[in-house]
Amino acid sequence: MIRLIDVYKEYENGTRALKGVNLRIDDGEFVFLVGPSGSGKSTVIKLITGEIAVTKGRLMVNGYNLNNIKPRQLPYMRRTLGVVFQDFRLIQKKTVYENLAFVMRAIGASPKELRRRIPYVLELVGLDGKGSNYPGQLSGGEQQRVAIARALVNNPSMIIADEPTGNLDPQRSLEIMMLLERINELDTTVLVVTHERALVNHFSKRVVAIEDGRIMSDETGGYYGETV
Repeated sequence: MIRLIDVYKEYENGTRALKGVNLRIDDGEFVFLVGPSGSGKSTVIKLITGEIAVTKGRLMVNGYNLNNIKPRQLPYMRRTLGVVFQDFRLIQKKTVYENLAFVMRAIGASPKELRRRIPYVLELVGLDGKGSNYPGQLSGGEQQRVAIARALVNNPSMIIADEPTGNLDPQRSLEIMMLLERINELDTTVLVVTHERALVNHFSKRVVAIEDGRIMSDETGGYYGETV
């Protein structure tokens, strides 16, 4: 569960990115976070992942209080999250299997766990049989599926997808969003940050709209209109 309670964030340069945000995301939800460029979306993500700290207010992430979290606890908190980026961020000199194995080894997974988990996750994202391929041999949509597999491989309780379809054509974008929907149906919480109206409106999900550092609307089965 994610809780932002009256959260403010002001950067050192004086930019007031968040101005009293209250947001609760319960386990198992699928949420779109939408808004124009500079609205505060990225700041919310950076706060949740522990990249930056709140200026004022309270922040809880999957049982961790980020207001007073100890540095040694941060890696454990981050293991509860899987993050998917717009630009994939795959290791080009490693195969698909090796990209996933690298992430699992980072938390001390055994070779047996790698052999069990990686084929399962690749099948889940529709890349069965692609484990020996290098990222450069895959299409953009396939590379994003690898990125999603990498986010999933350590079995996080929540996936955060930050503009996951920004580099894809409409058909591939729809396929990626349907994959995230399927993952959500397997009881993984999903938070998708996007500015793509058509994609958001294709799905009847909770839509949280942020603008100028404030939550403007929060609707289940919401619609992303021309203004928020």
